[in-house]
Amino acid sequence: MAEGDNRSTNLLAAETASLEEQLQGWGEVMLMADKVLRWERAWFPPAIMGVVSLVFLTIYYLDPSVLSGVSCFVMFLCLADYLVPILAPRIFGSNKWTTEQQQRFHEICNNLVKTRRRAVGWWRRLFTLKEEKPKMYFMTMIISLAAVAWVGQQVHNLLLTYLIVTFVLLLPGLNQHGIISKYIGMAKREINKLLKQKEKKNE
Repeated sequence: MAEGDNRSTNLLAAETASLEEQLQGWGEVMLMADKVLRWERAWFPPAIMGVVSLVFLTIYYLDPSVLSGVSCFVMFLCLADYLVPILAPRIFGSNKWTTEQQQRFHEICNNLVKTRRRAVGWWRRLFTLKEEKPKMYFMTMIISLAAVAWVGQQVHNLLLTYLIVTFVLLLPGLNQHGIISKYIGMAKREINKLLKQKEKKNE
């Protein structure tokens, strides 16, 4: 058991080191984005919502086709991949890279690797469910996809995408400030109260 844990830890460290090497040119940008997403300043949340709203309003105004939208998005990613490693050291100053910043960059890469592992784990569980319990797998998939299709039919695609993107970008800050855990705790307390009231009525 201990050997398996050590092997997993060593593999995680190796994957993290590899990702750090790949994203080294994005280090300063990632640290700045990390500060914004974790709401280190009070005006970061409205700034996030403002930028996202501006982007989606622009998309709504231009109303590009799917092919044009995908092409522009991929083109933007290619430009960012080429320009960011060149411009970031000049803008942020790579000579000011501190031990604290390096540690935070390491933590970000470690979290990204763990997130990727969780996603792969869920994907593998899905296929395991398909092999072991095919009926449950197909019922779950059909019901889930039907629900998503119904929501997509009721809500405009662009509005739905806007809400999803905004929530995903606000999620790290919500977690960092304990807002999600606070409301989950409130929901659990209310559910417990309802269950206790139901038990008393049954008695």
